[in-house]
Amino acid sequence: MVRVKKIVIFDSGVGGLSVYKEIYDLLPQVQYIYAFDNAAFPYGELPDDVLIERTNYIVSTLVEQYQADLVVIACNTASTIVLPTLRKHLTVPVVGVVPAIKPAAKLSQTKVIGLLATPATVKRSYTQQLISQFASDCEVKMIGSTRLVEMAEQKLRGEAISLDELSGILAPWQQQVDSIILGCTHFPLIKDEIKAVLNNDVYIVDSGKAIANRVASLLELTDEEGKCRNTQIENATYSSAATQSVTALNKSLKAMHLGTIQSLQYPYS
Repeated sequence: MVRVKKIVIFDSGVGGLSVYKEIYDLLPQVQYIYAFDNAAFPYGELPDDVLIERTNYIVSTLVEQYQADLVVIACNTASTIVLPTLRKHLTVPVVGVVPAIKPAAKLSQTKVIGLLATPATVKRSYTQQLISQFASDCEVKMIGSTRLVEMAEQKLRGEAISLDELSGILAPWQQQVDSIILGCTHFPLIKDEIKAVLNNDVYIVDSGKAIANRVASLLELTDEEGKCRNTQIENATYSSAATQSVTALNKSLKAMHLGTIQSLQYPYS
């Protein structure tokens, strides 16, 4: 009997589901354990040592519990801080996410691009290093918004998103940028709404597909494993705190082939 490969995907909220969807579409034969630390959401406001401690504990516990083969840290903030420590503690591959600055710079015709991210990602020196390395020939305009993170969470809970409010947030970019980087894993969840309010032919770029391809290369599925399909596999979902509109959220999770939310038994303190 073929052993099913297992992947732990971790984020502070439900934004990592955008990454999960890309990986699942490519690898439906894998078992997924999606965990989000919503008790400490948003991660951009946590001290680095607290973020490292929480991520290490939750991810390491799930890797041991499920004997996982690979970990994805589906959070830009966490990826820039915890990857070295996590890779030191775990024996399985750990994949992080970074803003897709390089492909956006290549796509841009006007060489004026926008980075849409959280305030923490916009401020981090790591982001400036990526811009210097991959977009030195571009003008990079940045918007750091926590409100867009909240909107993405609302959408998954079945709540309507105000396009007028979204338009107001993105107003500085109207007719100015031709490529937009979604620098937070929450933002692909509202990609359609973002395109709707910009009203121009703008490239919208995120790192989801690149992450999925990287995961596939690291898993190295055999031909026999590749023929399996996820019809009988039970994918799991965990959170560290109670969630709002949990019934609606569980409905969205079910549509994504994920199980109803279970408790991580790791409260914020």
